[in-house]
Amino acid sequence: MSGEAPLVRLAGVSKAFAQRAGRVPAVAGVDLEINRGEFVSLIGPSGCGKSTLLRLVGGLLATDGGEVTVGGQRPAAGRRAKQFGFVPQTPALLPWRTVRRNARLLTEVNRTSDDGELSAAATESLLEEVGLGGFLDAYPRELSGGMQQRVALVRAFSLGAPILLMDEPFAALDEMTRAEMRYLLLGLWEHHGATVLFVTHSITEAVMLSDRVVVLTPRPARVAAVEQVTLPRPRHAAQEDSVAFFEHVTRVRQALQTSR
Repeated sequence: MSGEAPLVRLAGVSKAFAQRAGRVPAVAGVDLEINRGEFVSLIGPSGCGKSTLLRLVGGLLATDGGEVTVGGQRPAAGRRAKQFGFVPQTPALLPWRTVRRNARLLTEVNRTSDDGELSAAATESLLEEVGLGGFLDAYPRELSGGMQQRVALVRAFSLGAPILLMDEPFAALDEMTRAEMRYLLLGLWEHHGATVLFVTHSITEAVMLSDRVVVLTPRPARVAAVEQVTLPRPRHAAQEDSVAFFEHVTRVRQALQTSR
């Protein structure tokens, strides 16, 4: 909605960590606003502070300076209100639970969550949607890496959280599976709706998924550039061969090189 306040706002956010040599800055003076329903990716060199920013937004870390607000409140309040869904690098499935029970784990644990969460039947329908209908009673050891990550995506969406924080969820997958997973994620996001903050090292992945790509400097993280991606939605694989796609990729790559 035009004129609506940003859902997530970072203003002058800084964070440092104690090490033997003293406090080492990880994030320094980051300003960023994310609108409701927007898909924003963070990209930058390894160790630059991308995951730290994700955790600051999710209230898993406290800022040393500046302020993070989610819907006008502190992230801790957002966590209590079940505003966040997390998708980590590894699927973190419980080996003793089946696919359907792993997918329902968050809704079972968060029994105080609001009516936005999906019912058991709706979650199973979502598993069907991502191609796991024939594996509902399978265990994680029986699944490929890509299949395990599909379960993790369904688990995050099933909670009905308005904000999804994704920390390189496809990093461990081979390139073909990774490409398949990004279009699966796009389909889920476009159908179910959420505000997504996505950490990645892949320029092509960031451009294809995002409304905006935020390029970060080497540690401590600062915003070096923001690329507004104008590719029409819904996105599809053929767009990766378009001139517009290559232009976006080139600008993000140049911003990364310039920020070093």
